[in-house]
Amino acid sequence: MATCLVSEGRSQETGPDQKVWNAGAYSFSDELGGFKIISVSGTGTREDPFVVKEELESATPVTLTIRTIRPIRPFDSSGFYANGVMFMRIEALNNSGQAWVEFEFELQEQEGQASVFGDGLSFDQRRTDNVNISSDSFEQYSRDFEPYDRLRFIDGKVDPLAVAGFSFLVTDYTPRWRFYLVQDPRIPSS
Repeated sequence: MATCLVSEGRSQETGPDQKVWNAGAYSFSDELGGFKIISVSGTGTREDPFVVKEELESATPVTLTIRTIRPIRPFDSSGFYANGVMFMRIEALNNSGQAWVEFEFELQEQEGQASVFGDGLSFDQRRTDNVNISSDSFEQYSRDFEPYDRLRFIDGKVDPLAVAGFSFLVTDYTPRWRFYLVQDPRIPSS
């Protein structure tokens, strides 16, 4: 798949129903299938977080591919470089036909492999106050570190055709050109 730079917040076709959306110093893609991105906006700062609007058509895990589209410069605050600090909001439309009773996110530096401490990728692992984590559909969450970087939202429900919003901070202290965000909506187990 070849990609090229396009205007911020706009998409580029990459195949049937898959697009790459550029925002700030990053691109976001649904190329691995199972869901579709509707839009992406923002620059990834606290004041202007990335907002990824998407539609999930099943209650199975899907993977968002995130790439840098500008040079990497850790901790740079100019907004021009990929700096390893990404405030994000995911707005997921439940088009699965089933209610979701939990929702889990997992960061992966390499597709299909658990994130480990040495990769520097986490849901802001260095903070313990969790002021950057919230959901409008779930009351509680838990974080798991090592060998995974997971964020699981619980104590709530997302009905079919409703939208669930999730906000969190992703930090990558050894920034890479590409990483993955696995999203796993959970349905009742009966």
